[in-house]
Amino acid sequence: MKSDFHIHTYFSDGVFSPEKIVDTAIDVGLQVIALTDHDNVLSYQVAKDYIEKTGKKLEVIQGVEINTLHKNYEVHILGYMMDTENKDFQELLKIQQKARIEQVNQIIDLLAKKEGIKIKFQDIKKQVAEGGSIGRPHIAKAITNAGGTGSVIEAYAKYIHDDSSVYVPRKTVSPQEAVEIIYDAGGVPVIAHPHDIDIAESLIKELMTHGLRGIEAYHRKHSPACVEYFSSMAENLGLIVTGGSDFHAPNIMNGQIILGKNFVPEWIYDKLMQEKKCIDMA
Repeated sequence: MKSDFHIHTYFSDGVFSPEKIVDTAIDVGLQVIALTDHDNVLSYQVAKDYIEKTGKKLEVIQGVEINTLHKNYEVHILGYMMDTENKDFQELLKIQQKARIEQVNQIIDLLAKKEGIKIKFQDIKKQVAEGGSIGRPHIAKAITNAGGTGSVIEAYAKYIHDDSSVYVPRKTVSPQEAVEIIYDAGGVPVIAHPHDIDIAESLIKELMTHGLRGIEAYHRKHSPACVEYFSSMAENLGLIVTGGSDFHAPNIMNGQIILGKNFVPEWIYDKLMQEKKCIDMA
């Protein structure tokens, strides 16, 4: 099965609608995808309804990417096929959404007071689909649109980082909590793009005690050596391997669609499904 298990839509910081993701996935030859928006699961049903309405052939897996913090490291936890009606999982999403709104409002206030850049919450909210997850990319774009900077990249460089006087870190859950909640909701918790974390190995071992079941070894940021390193780690620890493009938008330099372009071995789908069965039987 040609697959991509890490895709974002405009329900978080992606630019495509779920329907556009479905069409694009089919166009590039994918047979199965997972929609993994940050801290919400709204895109899944939209995509499923579109597939049913149009009769298109594509398997869509329920996914999510939970943004967490651990000792000043931002750690992203992917979840697959969890029961999204689970009470604790629902509460997790509510906590995450509340934290996002609080962070954005605090940054808006500081931008006005310290930099004279006036943006409204609505300027940020309107960038995502109704109920979607607002975040740093949307703040940066709003700053640029208000004339505060000449580009989104400049907005990040000046304002969207820990050393900025107007930046407020998001109060989010720990990776241990995210893993445990996803696992208890019947999902498969996986650590995303671990190359970003220089304490990855020790953290992965700790997260295994909370229910971590996989490592995202295949990722567009991972070199072949990096893929081999995390694949070997997964094998040694008895974890599954997953992968995906982490697609957000076409490449701004050449318009290239990178959805599905990250090589993901076809056997990964089977291993993910087997892991889900094991969790259901536990």
